[in-house]
Amino acid sequence: MIYGAMKFSIGNSLKLAFRPWVEGLENIPAEGPAILASNHLSFSDSFFLPAVLDRKVTFIAKAEYFTSPGVKGKLTAAFFKGVGQLPVDRSGGRGAGEAAIKSGIEVLERGELFGIYPEGTRSPDGRLYRGKPGGLARVALATGAPVIPVAMIDTEKVQPPGKVVPKMIRPGIRIGKPLDFSRYHGMEGDRFILRSVTDEVMYEIMKLSGQEYVDIYATAAKRQIAEAAKKQAEAEKAAKKSGPGDR
Repeated sequence: MIYGAMKFSIGNSLKLAFRPWVEGLENIPAEGPAILASNHLSFSDSFFLPAVLDRKVTFIAKAEYFTSPGVKGKLTAAFFKGVGQLPVDRSGGRGAGEAAIKSGIEVLERGELFGIYPEGTRSPDGRLYRGKPGGLARVALATGAPVIPVAMIDTEKVQPPGKVVPKMIRPGIRIGKPLDFSRYHGMEGDRFILRSVTDEVMYEIMKLSGQEYVDIYATAAKRQIAEAAKKQAEAEKAAKKSGPGDR
């Protein structure tokens, strides 16, 4: 009931205001379990995709979305709780990862749609980064559910990181054909199989999105960007201290 009410109010408002275009809706099954594996460009991805689907989709969401302070934090927590999203502590190590996998399996065993971002975090620069095999592939192989690749288009332009007020830009969503990994059923303990499954899904997402692919994890890219920004700031600070007369 809460999901239906939230979808009617927020979902319809989003569609009316931003008019997102969608390709491939016919690839979403009318019933039965399926995994929606999407690229992740913006916080708003978790709003736009459910808004255009007739069926409920349950995403794993980072725990910070449920505990952030302030008015925005409370509104965000209310939204995610209202639509039944699953909080996951990404700093909790292996135990948190196992809990996320277990939650995903439970969603699929109920015959529902389970959404996951294989990159594990938002892209820092709009490019597509290496998928993490621990979640997506393990859930897919443990359940036998088909994996449907999804590409979010231009959502990072609607709400860039750190921006509260969205821009009125029309985003898009491309939904690919389901991928069947039943041939690997029961092999979720093989890390080479997990890597192969994940890479195949990421390749399909890349084709749908048209993004440049970077073969490192997005978390590593974010660290590199932060370190480069820190060095740049230190260099500028040192230059200001030295002054023109010291050059």
